[in-house]
Amino acid sequence: MATYSHYQPSIHDDCITPIEVWRQIQHLIPDDKEIWCPFYYNGDHKLKDLGYNIIHNQEDFFFNNRGDIVIDNPPFSSKRKVVERMLEIDKPFILLMPVSTLCYGYMRDYKDKIQIIIPPKRINFAPHLKSSASFDCLYYCYKMNLDNDINWL
Repeated sequence: MATYSHYQPSIHDDCITPIEVWRQIQHLIPDDKEIWCPFYYNGDHKLKDLGYNIIHNQEDFFFNNRGDIVIDNPPFSSKRKVVERMLEIDKPFILLMPVSTLCYGYMRDYKDKIQIIIPPKRINFAPHLKSSASFDCLYYCYKMNLDNDINWL
């Protein structure tokens, strides 16, 4: 089972999810909830900078269950296990994951549960490198009570 309790330095240390990624959906994030941001990379989570009450600890996601909702950018290599765990604990979430996630067979099982938010443009995870990701991402949502199943920003 994957463990995210120990931060592993990598060449991507300075490629955290930019604040703009969370700011563009800020109108959809409840401000009266405690937000669990379980995927600890370097401890700097930009939702805190936007004034949200977050839990962002260096601990194993699969053995914990905190907060009222989850909003985060999970490790893409474990996205299936993350989605399955989120649905198992029945916690509302917004997870930022590649568009291709939608095409995997296991996501078909959740087609009546998941809502999508489409960002206005491709997310640049490393703006200081003046490069962009070679893939697009969507916000995958569960129990967020959005007006539509597909939401364009």
